[in-house]
Amino acid sequence: MKISISLVLFCLEALAVGAWARPASSQTAKMVNFAKLDPHIILDMRYATKNNFTHQRVYPVARCLLRPSVAKRLLRAAKDFESRGLRLVIFDCYRPLSIQKKFWALVPDERYVANPAKGSRHNRGAAVDVSLADSSGKELVMPSGFDDFSERAHRNWKGSSPAARRDMKLLEAVMERHGFVGLSTEWWHFDAKGWKRFPIEDVPLTTPFAPKTKGF
Repeated sequence: MKISISLVLFCLEALAVGAWARPASSQTAKMVNFAKLDPHIILDMRYATKNNFTHQRVYPVARCLLRPSVAKRLLRAAKDFESRGLRLVIFDCYRPLSIQKKFWALVPDERYVANPAKGSRHNRGAAVDVSLADSSGKELVMPSGFDDFSERAHRNWKGSSPAARRDMKLLEAVMERHGFVGLSTEWWHFDAKGWKRFPIEDVPLTTPFAPKTKGF
């Protein structure tokens, strides 16, 4: 049975797939498992593999968790790309603060890694690292690879091919249309507008979800 996008978005706004207790608080941090919302996206969670700048598997599971309102926007962006014959590729979503500290120890450069003393938008479940693929799943060529800590990853770098710049600009334009703002030094990184209202979390990615809500 085909489920309308509007119904999915309504469910996202009203309900969170998972709810966890914060380590130091009785409050709960609600997140949505985004990969379950759209079968056309490509989940390429690099930190759950050794294919990342640490050359280590730092995530115990490949899971894209986001705040419900952020997931709602990203779903709209994914559908926008699909209408153009493209598929959204996801590299990273929510990142526990404890892992942010490990990244900072390796790359203490705020152009590319957020200082854990301030926290990352990823630590709030309000940022995503993404790219694009064609309808067959082949990733489009972008100005640089993911987590390339050089000027090639900067949005204003002019050394890439015209096709790479065109596809990067398309990624940026569609993401901005649906409520995201790109980071100037990383073409793949996008913050959800209003990210400040979400608290920094250190909930493990392996924390079990609450019982699934109807429709997810």
